[in-house]
Amino acid sequence: MIQATQVRKGMLLKIDGVPHVVMAVSHVTPGNWRAMVICKMRNLSTNTAKEIRYRSSDRLEEAEIEQFEMEYIYSAEGQYYFMNTETYEQLALDPDLIGDDAVFLKPNIRVNVEFFEGKPFGIVLPKYVNLRVSETQAHIKDATAQAQSKPAKLEGGYVCQVPPFVVAGDVVKVNTETGEYVERM
Repeated sequence: MIQATQVRKGMLLKIDGVPHVVMAVSHVTPGNWRAMVICKMRNLSTNTAKEIRYRSSDRLEEAEIEQFEMEYIYSAEGQYYFMNTETYEQLALDPDLIGDDAVFLKPNIRVNVEFFEGKPFGIVLPKYVNLRVSETQAHIKDATAQAQSKPAKLEGGYVCQVPPFVVAGDVVKVNTETGEYVERM
């Protein structure tokens, strides 16, 4: 059992015996009321989403999950294909199981695929990924004395803010949790 304040995106919780994956979490402290945790969850058995509010003192049951390291191979016909690194079995996942993390996937990246009762329900990306810059604005030398950033479109379609010295073709390190630029490789 965990406290509601410890709930994080991607966790699998049992609510009334039914598994729910947490899609978003926000902590709210309205004025003179007590703090609450608002969780947007997806029911794994019916595939429906709902929003549930908890007091910060509420305790929730975390479901038992298994994780297997898999390598992302490719996407085709609306499916994402992964290969188990130990057994070489291939697994196709729907885009709704991948969610917003799809922009960070590139061939041969290793991720942990999470399973509940033998069924996959999500992936866990590495903390950092290296992505090639496909397009960005040209750098204007000495445009300002202050540090500035510019948008850059990375492979996979993700757009993030990068320093002015980054050009198309560079490889940059991106934090998958925050989506922020870390460094140029």
